Amino acid sequence: MKDMDAELRSLARRLRHESGGSPTYERLLATADREELADVLIAPLCPLWARELAAFRLGRAGDRRAFEALVLLLNHRDPQRCGSAAHALFELADPRTARAAAALATNELRVAYALVPVRLLTRLRAPESAPALITVLRRRLVPGDPHWRVALACVEGLGALGDGRAEGVLSAARDHPRLTAAAEAARARLG
Repeated sequence: MKDMDAELRSLARRLRHESGGSPTYERLLATADREELADVLIAPLCPLWARELAAFRLGRAGDRRAFEALVLLLNHRDPQRCGSAAHALFELADPRTARAAAALATNELRVAYALVPVRLLTRLRAPESAPALITVLRRRLVPGDPHWRVALACVEGLGALGDGRAEGVLSAARDHPRLTAAAEAARARLG
């Protein structure tokens, strides 16, 4: 594991535990054969840890066959799986990624899992990023909304993007105590 970067090392530790250190895990971690990794993505009854490892490695290698599996993992309820998928999707640089992340972030039925897609949208800095973050933040500003962490990620993301279209929603966010300071800072960064 000494030749691995931090992201792969973290994923490898987590999936080693999930796999029970199986020989299949060791093979998928070590192989340089993209076809073998791609076969895992379509194999019936393949465990989730194996699909995640294969998709992550293919995504990091720029192999677009990993895209669908990574988007499914980005929508997973486990934040670690989402984070690994977001990292691989960013490196994959597939033009479909921003649209997929925007769809996941703005899906009100999955708002509890929107934090990682929101952060990915910020990192991507794609044309879809600011409109999606504005939409998500506007929805979070209703009284009693429990998803303030998602709202905060939107505020910070909009500040990082510096898109002037966010001024109205950031002004409204100042009225929410958990968002006030971040919204002020984000507004100051708008172009």
